[in-house]
Amino acid sequence: MTKPVNSRSRTGRWAGIAVAGAALVAVSAAALPASAATGGPGPVAVGAAPVDRTALAGLMTPDGVGSGTMVRITGPGVRLAGATGGLSQDPAASFRIGSITKVFTSTVVLQLVGEGRFTLDTPVRELLPGTLPASWAPITVRQLLSHTSGLRLPCVAPENPASPTPAAVIAALTDPKCPAAESPVTTQQYNGINYFLLGMVIEKATGRSYADEVQRRIARPLGLRHTYVPRPGDTSIPSPSLAAPVADDPWAWAEGGMISTAPELEHFLRSLLRGRLLAPAQQAELFRMPKLSEGVRDRFSTAGLLRAELEDGTVVWGKTGSKVPNANGLFGTRDGDRVLVFSYTVAARDPEVQRARAEALVEASF
Repeated sequence: MTKPVNSRSRTGRWAGIAVAGAALVAVSAAALPASAATGGPGPVAVGAAPVDRTALAGLMTPDGVGSGTMVRITGPGVRLAGATGGLSQDPAASFRIGSITKVFTSTVVLQLVGEGRFTLDTPVRELLPGTLPASWAPITVRQLLSHTSGLRLPCVAPENPASPTPAAVIAALTDPKCPAAESPVTTQQYNGINYFLLGMVIEKATGRSYADEVQRRIARPLGLRHTYVPRPGDTSIPSPSLAAPVADDPWAWAEGGMISTAPELEHFLRSLLRGRLLAPAQQAELFRMPKLSEGVRDRFSTAGLLRAELEDGTVVWGKTGSKVPNANGLFGTRDGDRVLVFSYTVAARDPEVQRARAEALVEASF
């Protein structure tokens, strides 16, 4: 895709995008679609690349990739929020965040590490006895978080595949007909199964449900009133929403099942990046890159944050997440000064097309 550029290069050099305080001044939005702009003219940025408003206008226009797009960008000297293509104009519209859920999961796990419940190098078999085969090489909490576990996808369908329990997912993974986890692990490989196991670790270590721990440790302390883990079988979504309720159970629990809003996701990521949720030792893991991530298209930190580098050298951290019918993204600079949240209604199912759209949205926003 060719897109206009501003005073700084926007062609994009990526480590990878996976598919999956101070007063804010409104950005000048003359180049945006009317429904995508809020506020009057103002400075585009302070000490950072300006938002590429022309590129955003093109990317938010309904087309064969996305039939409607919501974008929210905030930071010192920049504030932009809006939606196109019939999506709700309510800034607090709810949507299913998909795999962005994993950032909440890894945050809770790192909090438990900071409390001494276990370490990053504790084998999962010690925390969840009998869950993984004794014949497999030990897999640690660190390996689950960083997608370096060597786990493969289940080769058989789990029990009740439309809405499997975590235990059923792991039972399918460890079915004798399925291959064992890779050992030794040779590369970082993104796999949502890692986060089903981490959700089980959270519940075992705390004696409370994953949903309760997200509320107790993240949502309530940060005042996130519309961010939660739905119950199994709950296909509803609060109104206003960016998407209609789905017919099938969309539950994916600690791997990708949460509901939130753009303002609350922004607040969560900014708080995380600025150290409000983790002790210093665990905060460092947000940005520590495993050796096995070198040379990999989509590079994830120890804490499971996706690292993306723009052509001008700007590095952003975050996560994408898809949940039909939306594809979403949450990214911020390391200091949390600028944060982007986006969600678009998918018109093209091609993963490479979705990847390109996500990359373009991030490039235009930082």
